[in-house]
Amino acid sequence: MMEADDASTSAALMKKFASTVKGVGVPEFGWRICLAHEFQEKRKPFQASNVSLSNIVEHLGLGVRYLKWWYRKTHVEKKAPFIDMINSLPLRQIYGAPLGGFGGGTITKGWRGEFCRWQLKPGMYHYKTVIADQFTVCLRRGGQTLYQQVLSVERPHTLQGWNWGFCGSFAFYHALYPRAWTVYDLPGQNVTLTCRQVSPIIPHDYQDTSLPAGVFVWDIENRNDFALEVTIMFTMMNGTGTKDDKKGGHWNEPFHLEKEGEAVSGVLLHHCTHINPYTMAIAARAQPGRHLSHQTAFSPTGMCRALWTDLITDGQLDSPAGPSPPTQKGEKTAAAVAACCTVPPLGKNTLEFSLVWDMPRIHFGAGEREHLRRYTRFFGSSGDAAPKLSHYTLTHYRDWERKIEDWQRPILENRSLPAWYKSALFNELYFLSDGGTVWVEVPSDADITGGLRSEQGGLPALPPVLSEFGRFAYLEGQEYRMYNTYDVHFYASFALIMLWPKLELSLQYDVDDEPWERVNAYLIHDTADWKDLNLKFVLQVYRDYHLTHDHTYLTDMWPVCQAVMESELKFDTDGDGLIENSGYADQTYDGWTVTGPSAYCGGLWLASVCVMCKMAQILKDDAVYQKYSDVLERGTASFEKILWNGKYYNYDNSGKSYSNSVMSDQCAGHWFLRASGIGDGEFQVFPQSNIHSALKTIFDLNVMSFANGTMGAVNGMRPEGVPDTSSVQSDEVWIGVVYGLAATMIHEGLVEEGFHTAEGCYRTVWERLGMAFQTPEAYCEKNIFRSLAYMRPLSIWAMQLALERREAEESAAP
Repeated sequence: MMEADDASTSAALMKKFASTVKGVGVPEFGWRICLAHEFQEKRKPFQASNVSLSNIVEHLGLGVRYLKWWYRKTHVEKKAPFIDMINSLPLRQIYGAPLGGFGGGTITKGWRGEFCRWQLKPGMYHYKTVIADQFTVCLRRGGQTLYQQVLSVERPHTLQGWNWGFCGSFAFYHALYPRAWTVYDLPGQNVTLTCRQVSPIIPHDYQDTSLPAGVFVWDIENRNDFALEVTIMFTMMNGTGTKDDKKGGHWNEPFHLEKEGEAVSGVLLHHCTHINPYTMAIAARAQPGRHLSHQTAFSPTGMCRALWTDLITDGQLDSPAGPSPPTQKGEKTAAAVAACCTVPPLGKNTLEFSLVWDMPRIHFGAGEREHLRRYTRFFGSSGDAAPKLSHYTLTHYRDWERKIEDWQRPILENRSLPAWYKSALFNELYFLSDGGTVWVEVPSDADITGGLRSEQGGLPALPPVLSEFGRFAYLEGQEYRMYNTYDVHFYASFALIMLWPKLELSLQYDVDDEPWERVNAYLIHDTADWKDLNLKFVLQVYRDYHLTHDHTYLTDMWPVCQAVMESELKFDTDGDGLIENSGYADQTYDGWTVTGPSAYCGGLWLASVCVMCKMAQILKDDAVYQKYSDVLERGTASFEKILWNGKYYNYDNSGKSYSNSVMSDQCAGHWFLRASGIGDGEFQVFPQSNIHSALKTIFDLNVMSFANGTMGAVNGMRPEGVPDTSSVQSDEVWIGVVYGLAATMIHEGLVEEGFHTAEGCYRTVWERLGMAFQTPEAYCEKNIFRSLAYMRPLSIWAMQLALERREAEESAAP
């Protein structure tokens, strides 16, 4: 995992491992990297987008408001701001696939072997490599240790009694979420280790997908003509690398659990903080021919020679009985579990480890209410679930893998799909677990409406979907710490509705409770006057109904849809059937001013009016149908007259220099109609020829005339073929918007153009810039990015929906 001696050596080894992985179960597609390569050439020039003087001058009022708020939050209240544009996260090109299910926290193991990103407290991240958290291999023959090595590239200043610095040229990382593989070819030993990391992310599974757990399966291949004893040692510190680790009172204890003929052994690491205490457990599966041992506690500081010597002496640890004493203030503690097996000559064997964490009761920052995580429904909320979780994880992971393979296989084996797309489609799902995600139980006496229900009925106090499947929330981004940001979820929601539809429906119902009741954390603009939020709710309601056929859901949402659309009608100030924007950035592009009728909001409006007609038809509400049919007739005529210029829809009707810019997202309304199975025939809103012309124009200008067609679609492009620089967002590429645009192209038969458009984002983020498992909201052509690890790129699943829709239509055609 150090850098290769020379380029030819690295290339040869990558080729070797590419052929080797087929024999150890590594799939053909996914994000890959040789551990020797660290993107060094990209680190310095690519920087986060901080608040600059020019940006503040351009948006002076916005900048002054933000700076005042930022100062009060950081210097007076001494809290972390929910968006810190002054101190953006630096790009660290080290992350691999995160470990854990939805809503219980996540732990990220980097592709170089380190545990380096932690999200156990709800929505709070620590970007800290905990150096004691490692896997170590020990090879023995005839009672003598031949080789002992930490499987990490690190060369730390602590724990120098261990053998560090594994050469990265002899290792290879591959990720296809929710699994990852690291292949180690031990130099000079004729032994190959393959560590397979598995998390319980299973579509349509609402139990195991909630578990805070993961597995590391070590496949060992011995190419020698003699047998070897092979030990893998798993070490873990009690903590996550924060100051809490030294507060004292933390303690460890060994455990052994045998149930239904299966046994696991390990160590519990009790982290006894006042708020959100938790227990981590490292464990190994006990099977015939395997010897398990442990070290209950050791100090992860200094040289730490005792643990290293203990292992090297006989390939086992001392396994003391009883718990360790609680730590003193200023002291850290760690634990180790080792599993040993014999590998025959020219043979193979396997060792299995688990990592679980049990933080059943959580408080958010305000500390107002206690919430029970979703997994407590199945494993209890007393804080003693770690042994049961370890046992369940180690005895069920094979079933998880079978289900994962069944889910992914049809896509991976589809030869018509490019390899990069298969990698992006699955790997972008990391954000559903690692997006600060919380998934909690709902008390049986909860009233999600806050006691407010209209005379027409509307939402029940506690809808069955919430009672059965709980509350689900995820952050806008790891840097933009706001839950369920609805204008962005509009794009990301395709992943949920296609794979975990009950969570999407739960989110749609939920309008109350902490942090749900604290809906206005965002204060850059007054979102009450945003033009797109109500529309996106209505469009998602019908799309969700179309994909789930849940009539109860549609019936419950119908009064809400009527109310929000009635509220939206006030934005049609001249009665022409088309809403107007207010002269500021009053929609998801919150740094891009828009005035009067606009392509983006106007298109969303007309699409929403269309689905109101469709829902009224289904529910036989003739009055509402007639009302919105009239609005649609007037609105579509106005939209075409005011905004269509013969090639595409103008950005807005302000008459300003940028009003005729080409917006990449101008067909968002039509996109949702297509995703909802309408948009033509009786429910055609936009002329087909106009949509096709607009998409071709976007491809020619926003895609191919930007960065030579290699970086996706820029948000705004001038008709003469240069980016629109009128705002801080018009010359950005928004990855999630690009995937939605690509889906729209696929719906309209522009499949090649759609894949080329989306490929530019994947190549830029995952390959050229090394942003694996931290896909940002935006980047510019000139090496600037914004908001690492963001929600919107989950919209790549809209591409998959479009592909499946086309395949179904082609199969049904005579």
